[in-house]
Parts: sequence; C-alpha cells; structure tokens
Amino acid sequence: MLIRSFEEHDRLPLRDLYLQTRLHAWTWLDSSAWRPEDFDSVTKDEQIWVAEEDGELLGFASVWVVDDFLHSLYVAPAHQGKRVGKALLEKVQAEFVSHGTLKCLVKNVSAFEFYQRHGWLVESRGDSEDGEYYLMGFGG
Repeated sequence: MLIRSFEEHDRLPLRDLYLQTRLHAWTWLDSSAWRPEDFDSVTKDEQIWVAEEDGELLGFASVWVVDDFLHSLYVAPAHQGKRVGKALLEKVQAEFVSHGTLKCLVKNVSAFEFYQRHGWLVESRGDSEDGEYYLMGFGG
C-alpha cells in the first residue's frame, strides 16, 4: 500500500469514496442532501493524503495543516479493518508539527475506538450540527 499526496485525477474517485463511506458509517444522520461534491468543500485548502494499492484508492485523510487538525479520515467500507486507516493515521501523525487534534462524533463508536487504540485522548466534548463530538488530541 502506498500513502501519497493527493493529485487532481484522484478527485472523482475520492468524491465517491467520501460519500459512500459517510453513508456506511453515519447511518443516524439525514443523508438526503449529501452529494459527492461535498468532498471538495470539506477538503478545501487542506493537505490530502491518499491510500492506494494497485491503482485502487482505498481511503484518504485531510489535514488543516496550520493547526495540525485532522479534519477527515475515510476508508472505503470494503477496505476497513485492513490497516488502511492505521497507515493514513501514521502518515498524518508523522507530519504534525506539534499537538494534533481532531473531532470525532460521539455516535461514531468505531472511529472513536480506532483513535483511542492509536494513542488519541479525549480533551473535551462539544456540539455540532451533526451531533455531540469528542475533541481528541495526539502528541505535543
């Protein structure tokens, strides 16, 4: 598996991966307004890392570099549990300048457990339009 920087030709397949992964993972939310193009606004001006194997895109992570904020980490449902998320997370963590942070929805139990297994700690809780979240931190 290769972890590499986003290239423009990744956009269309990552749009689909983003939408399908959200539909698979966030079943408690109203998804009627979700579109593949949401990927563009969610990752705007962020560093995007792509997991690829044999030409297939397996997942991606996007980081707001200015704040070492992991904004998105998505692995295609068919590739979850195959160390793709771990590889992306390790790449992101290696790029942090100081203390990394992320928000994880409380109802996204599998993601929360994943981040905890990889050394992320809950720093606080908050509310968003998608529901209650944990603010988690790593390193620094």
